[in-house]
Amino acid sequence: MTIESNFLYVRETEAPVSPPPRRETGLGYWLRSNLFSSLGNTVLTVVTIVFLAWILPILYNFLVGEAVFAGTMDDCRAHPAGACWVYIQARASFMVYGFYPIAEYWRPNTVFVLGLALIIPLLMPRAPYKVPNIIAFLVVYPIVAVILLAGGVFGLPYVPTEMWGGLMLTLALSVVGVVGSFPIGILLALGRRSNLPIIKTLCILTIELWRAVPLITVLFMASVMLPLFVPNGFTVDKLVRAMIGITIFYGAYMAETIRGGLQALPRGQFEAAAALGLNYWKSTIFIILPQALKYVIPGIVGTFISLVKDTSLVSIVGLLDLINAINAAGASAEWASPTKAFTGYTFAIAIYFVLCFSLSRYAKYMEDRLNTGHKR
Repeated sequence: MTIESNFLYVRETEAPVSPPPRRETGLGYWLRSNLFSSLGNTVLTVVTIVFLAWILPILYNFLVGEAVFAGTMDDCRAHPAGACWVYIQARASFMVYGFYPIAEYWRPNTVFVLGLALIIPLLMPRAPYKVPNIIAFLVVYPIVAVILLAGGVFGLPYVPTEMWGGLMLTLALSVVGVVGSFPIGILLALGRRSNLPIIKTLCILTIELWRAVPLITVLFMASVMLPLFVPNGFTVDKLVRAMIGITIFYGAYMAETIRGGLQALPRGQFEAAAALGLNYWKSTIFIILPQALKYVIPGIVGTFISLVKDTSLVSIVGLLDLINAINAAGASAEWASPTKAFTGYTFAIAIYFVLCFSLSRYAKYMEDRLNTGHKR
């Protein structure tokens, strides 16, 4: 005998009203999640707002409100509370080109335009003709750039490197250092992990030697001591010496960054490459390095950013980089004003920020694009 029982519950009172769900979109949600998510974050946010409320009006008054955008240096002397942008406008060409002849400005300008025209497609992952573009940038472009900047051939007047300066020199040092240090770092990193004792020892000694001395010492050695070790009558241009020193110095740092990526790669990737029958160079180029470099993109770009900023150290060996050009541009009494130095350094800060921030953002873009198999 089966007894079936049905229980029916009917609420006799209304259910209490629940609060509406919290929004998970919009400005309010973003503020709660990012700025006021905890007591510590709330305090830090309030302190930051107070600091910005104090510093931003001061910066605005100096850079815009009290600044002198037109007129003469006498106007800057009459308004000592603001930036003297008149000084930047009048001396901008010297800050960019140094002592390069004014009539030949078209030559570095052409080099700048050609460099941008070649490097922008390289930075675009889906741009066509990658191989011809790489060959043009790494082989053809350096030759064309040297011919245009130095001259002495094809009817171009010769311009010695002692006359190069300003932003032009800073960009030249940065590009050569970045392009040259990367392959050197790869070779040193691979050599340090080699099974051949001689190659491994030489790479370790090279890396540790260059990382054990400051860049200033390297530049002094390249500029002052190197001529003592070469035969009489053989000279190496001062700019070339600085480029070589910077490139090898940061190549050693790049080697350790890349070695970290190689060591982070699972052993199974090496074994899989061997199982496919690939030799050492094919497995390294097509399987190992692409994955290892993906792991260490932040470290590589951090080294590049340090290189760009450290090019200012070449001023100690007599090269007129951007910082040194800004100092020299206002050395005479006719450019004297209370805020001239601050304005010049603000101009330099803006240029370095644009260069370094651009590298950083592009690295973030590539990191997100390549972050396909190890995202956590």
